[in-house]
Amino acid sequence: MTPPAPAACTPATAPPVRLLLDADDDHAIHHAAHQRAHPEGGCITTDPTPHTNSLAYLALDLLCAMGRDSFARPDAERMATDAAWRAVTCWTLTTGIKEAIVLRAHRLTPERLERLATWRAETGIRLILVAHTPTEAAELRLRTRLAAARLTDLRTVSGTVAILDAVGPPAPGRRPGPPPSDHVHRLPSLPRSDVAAFREECRRRLNEADFAHADGQYQAGYTAARTWLARQPDAESAVPRDKDTASEDSGDWPDLEGLRLFLARLTVSSPSPQHTLARVHGAQRGFFSRHLQLDVPDDLTERSGPGITTVPITPHVAHVLATHLPNPLRAAAAAALLFTGTDQSLLSMTQIASVDEHATRLAIDRDSRIHIGMPPGPRHMYAIPPRARPLLAAALTFRRRTPRTTDHLGLFAGCFGTPIRFDNLIRDTGLDIPAVTHPHPAEDWHTAARCRHLPATAPANNSGPYKTSPSARPAERG
Repeated sequence: MTPPAPAACTPATAPPVRLLLDADDDHAIHHAAHQRAHPEGGCITTDPTPHTNSLAYLALDLLCAMGRDSFARPDAERMATDAAWRAVTCWTLTTGIKEAIVLRAHRLTPERLERLATWRAETGIRLILVAHTPTEAAELRLRTRLAAARLTDLRTVSGTVAILDAVGPPAPGRRPGPPPSDHVHRLPSLPRSDVAAFREECRRRLNEADFAHADGQYQAGYTAARTWLARQPDAESAVPRDKDTASEDSGDWPDLEGLRLFLARLTVSSPSPQHTLARVHGAQRGFFSRHLQLDVPDDLTERSGPGITTVPITPHVAHVLATHLPNPLRAAAAAALLFTGTDQSLLSMTQIASVDEHATRLAIDRDSRIHIGMPPGPRHMYAIPPRARPLLAAALTFRRRTPRTTDHLGLFAGCFGTPIRFDNLIRDTGLDIPAVTHPHPAEDWHTAARCRHLPATAPANNSGPYKTSPSARPAERG
């Protein structure tokens, strides 16, 4: 299930608290509450850890109900009380949790009830409290504690039948366990031909199945490039320049940041460097059909960056990140390592303002950090895939709820700072991260990409990705 897109974190007025008074401590009610739980559908059920009044433990119980339970491991990172409750609030706001059932509410102290009240006020969540009150005195004690915690707008339900009706039916579509592992058709090494000859070389060298898969990636790149260029004012107003009168740089594409972001979006979901190579060649062909030459590094598949050292954020990967990393900052940092494919030294420069409000792109201005006082150059642009957006949105919310925070401060501060912290992050992630296991010293490949207008005398084939002209070949190979 694709996570909901991040939205503005402005909670609506919370509905009244439902107080379900279970005088008989009926097992059927507890069973129905657990069957109702479905975090992906917006409902969680938590049974607070017994024999403790710790505020932090209650926050961890709520995180566990959301599916973020890695802290149960003995060597897992521990969060302080305030940080744990900020994490609860952030995940609630960014993952679409709308309803929470809390069992054994009669055991909660006023301090714990007050934390629940604050959580409800900040998120607008529908709070349902199930309490065992066998006597009138027990019910009175509970209501006194609720009033002290500012939980006064109550709708009381009693009786097993009425309580079961208030809890609601079991969640539909519940599937235990993680999503299935990812399966990708592996592509063999693709030819390093120039753009005009690439497809025919693939047809000649590959078997039928491999060619069909490679050609599908090629077509996707071609179509994406044509669609993107149709929306660019620079492409629409471009007039091919005569090669005898134009200077060397007069036809360079002016919006390098936009070009880098397009290439990152094109390749961020690519499952292997060979898939990326086919997509990029298709995109080059799409650019060439509009009298534009897209140049990428010759050693593309040996570089780092989107589609080369990235890992697609599939349902399985998203599930691993969600369950292994309850801290929003660490979950977002691990996701960023996976979808950028870049070195942690660059990611450590990510500021809060580097991520746009809808968490669709990440921009790192490295030049302003390294060359202080010099005019900034184009930023490093990365596309945030849809399944990673709730993680980045939660991290932004977490940072902005931290005291003394401004947008120029580091988003991932404390995640990459020391070898121990970084090693713990990689261990807790439980995933192979190519950018870590196979580091590359050069800049990411898409930051070296360039685009320029071709002279008017150069032919361009606008008929599609299949018809090529041997004389119409860009100067560099991809």
